[in-house]
Amino acid sequence: MTTTTLSIPRIWDRPKSEHGIWSWIGTVDHKRIGTLYLITSFIWLLIGGLEALLIRLQLATADSTLIGAETFNQLFTMHGTTMVFLVVMPLSAAFFNWLVPLQIGARDVAFPRMNALSYWLFLFGSILLNVGWFTGDSPNGGWFGYAPNSGITFNAGSGMTFWAIGLSILGVASIAAGLNFTVTIFNMRAPGMSLFKMPVFTWMTLITSILLVLAIPVIGVALIQIGVDRLYGTNFYNSLAGADPVLWQHMFWLFGHPEVYILILPAMGIVSEVLPTFSRKPLFGYEFVIYSGIGIAFLGWFVWAHHMFTVGLGPAATSAFAISTMAIAIPTGVKILNWMATMVRGSIKLTVPMLFSISFIAMFTIGGLSGVMHASAPSDAQQQDTYFVVAHFHYVLFGGAMMAIFSGMYFWWPKMNGYMLNEKIGYGVWFLLLLGFNLQFAPMHWLGMDGMPRRIFTYSSDQGWESLNLLASIGGFVIALGMLLFIYNIWYSRRPANRVEAGNDPWDARTLEWSISSPPPHYNFAEIPQVEYRDDFWYQKYPELLEHEDGHPAPSGAQDDAEAAESHEEDGHDGHGGHGIHLPDMSYYPIMAAAGTTIGMGGLMAGYWVIIVGGILGLWGIIGWSLEPVNDPDPEAEH
Repeated sequence: MTTTTLSIPRIWDRPKSEHGIWSWIGTVDHKRIGTLYLITSFIWLLIGGLEALLIRLQLATADSTLIGAETFNQLFTMHGTTMVFLVVMPLSAAFFNWLVPLQIGARDVAFPRMNALSYWLFLFGSILLNVGWFTGDSPNGGWFGYAPNSGITFNAGSGMTFWAIGLSILGVASIAAGLNFTVTIFNMRAPGMSLFKMPVFTWMTLITSILLVLAIPVIGVALIQIGVDRLYGTNFYNSLAGADPVLWQHMFWLFGHPEVYILILPAMGIVSEVLPTFSRKPLFGYEFVIYSGIGIAFLGWFVWAHHMFTVGLGPAATSAFAISTMAIAIPTGVKILNWMATMVRGSIKLTVPMLFSISFIAMFTIGGLSGVMHASAPSDAQQQDTYFVVAHFHYVLFGGAMMAIFSGMYFWWPKMNGYMLNEKIGYGVWFLLLLGFNLQFAPMHWLGMDGMPRRIFTYSSDQGWESLNLLASIGGFVIALGMLLFIYNIWYSRRPANRVEAGNDPWDARTLEWSISSPPPHYNFAEIPQVEYRDDFWYQKYPELLEHEDGHPAPSGAQDDAEAAESHEEDGHDGHGGHGIHLPDMSYYPIMAAAGTTIGMGGLMAGYWVIIVGGILGLWGIIGWSLEPVNDPDPEAEH
């Protein structure tokens, strides 16, 4: 990996004024924005987990009166909405922000201010979604918001209006992020890094970003329609006025099934980075893994109606969607086989990230197999709206996505923060989360097959469901204990007495982010890397492996170049004696634009004066943004 020095005129050195709370509010640094996403979404994870625990407390015993029916409806609606839109998606966005520029050898994303805007829209939209907890009118129509039950005729109050407006704001944030990362990956890769030299995680980010840009507008249109139905009396989904409520199901699931892959593809990217590192082997079948990800994203648009087999679509439509649902299992199976083959004959090291990644493969496979069962329309008709379905999608989204996200947290934590998380405590976190997850969700397969419906808030003692529900509730509290232990691990590991400095490359990893200091400098790379091979950093460290693994001769002087680059990083030089790196300045306009947008859209419920206030603030942010001086290089610095 040779390096190309950029002749750019001034160094970025964070001034003292950029420390403290204001530096976070005005930041456009992709790493800080990634940290903001990580902290915010983890807080929502704890809130969504608390909602789940309340649900499990209610269902732990028969004929329970702990929680009433309406509160239960609000809890399962907000739990599902929180976990999908406020936890898994933004946790993935945290990794996108942190890692993509580092993995492609860039100093920032393509649109830093738009990146900040996407975070602030996410934050304010998520708060608006939860305002109902304080007004006594939280969303109660399920995370899927089926019409006409979500319409004003059958669901008076403001809860589902909060839901529609809040999700609309989150959708704008997701589209902004998707566009940003798509442009970043296509346009800002280091010299020599072709698409098929990119890390798999960057590939999965690209595919996910394209899905976001294409899928979010679908739900956006549906949310506008249900919103104006509720606010202004239109009849897009009003069955009493002749509308077809099944239209909502088509619109929602046309978005909803690509959304499943928006949630799981980043997790697949994380696992594809962790497994080769701790197997000390290249990823088996790199091209097949990439094409499988593309295939999953493509086929994901043709399977949505398997959520609607009991609606009465007719035999032709049901058969077509059954076939497409079975077909999408093929690229998923290809990925699983490639991950397993990567470990075969590898020098496997069972670190905490590796254990979480292996657990992902096992749990995701179980969830995938039960998903294939739903491709059969007769089988689906029996399992539809039972706890069997609840078990299935939790094995995919918690056993899959969340296990991989925890693998990524432990894997990249030292890169993000400069110190290691305690490994022994980490083993405890892994064991508790895996044990609690299976205790909670495995029994739901039997409950569903025995006929327990989803979304019921109580059941009678003579139905025989009490013991399995109690076991599931115990599992939920074991998961909660694992989450608390993870928080304790962070607190324990950062204490000076226990702090273990990470160094640049604590895992002996393969990709470019490990070639720079931990945590990375604000400018990422003192010199933009020149990439020659896939896993280029790995072959700089071990050039003798290049011919053996790829059939290419080792680059001349490769090890010397790597040592020289490391020396530059350690000395804090960039080839110009510490001068020559140019990055954008802070900006407070993104948070103003996001706040104005949220206040204005919230004003649709509160009154026109609120819309006016939000509009003024939003326009101020947008106009100020457009007039903000571009941080052009200082010509005098060149001399």
